[in-house]
Amino acid sequence: MKQALLNLLFSLIAFAIAYCIALLTGLQVIQQAVLIAFVIQWFMFIPAFIFQTEKFYDLTGSVTYISIVSYISIQIYSTTHVNLGSMLLASFIILWAIRLGSFLFTRIHKSGEDKRFKFIKPSPTRFFMTWTLQGMWVSLCSMCALTAIASKDGVIQNGIFYFGMFVFISGFIMVFGIIQDIQTILVKLYYGWAFQSCLFPPYQVGSILL
Repeated sequence: MKQALLNLLFSLIAFAIAYCIALLTGLQVIQQAVLIAFVIQWFMFIPAFIFQTEKFYDLTGSVTYISIVSYISIQIYSTTHVNLGSMLLASFIILWAIRLGSFLFTRIHKSGEDKRFKFIKPSPTRFFMTWTLQGMWVSLCSMCALTAIASKDGVIQNGIFYFGMFVFISGFIMVFGIIQDIQTILVKLYYGWAFQSCLFPPYQVGSILL
């Protein structure tokens, strides 16, 4: 009983942290987006607990990113002018969420389970806390980008913005193996198979950049 109450308390704290930060932005649309993020988690917790599965946990996180970014973008574009920087930033987040969600969803279906959840799923309060923490993770990680998109002037396009765009695109290309394919071809042409093991892992580097 004591542990169950602690789990619920931690869930409340996680929600409070995310929502209080949203309040500090002074933007109602950000506060609404945070509420949407948590509602999605709490709604998906119900079937996850009933069927004792974590197979769509990570996918739900990605869908939440896409949902709140789309919500913010639609709300802003319907009331103010379209900002190219905001559109690009929203697109980058959605692309990243699709890439991450599809990868994790495929991985867990191949492995059959996520061992981290083995002792979490049987406890309703602990499992609920885990879903709530994901809501906080999505909210906090996206808060700066959402605030920039929802601001009066939108995302400012300057040198820092274009440098960030370059880093994202570079990471995205690496993650999808384009550089790996080019490397492999060059190694085969010039060095043969002996040096193929010397290739750097572009997928890992790309993931870090993203």
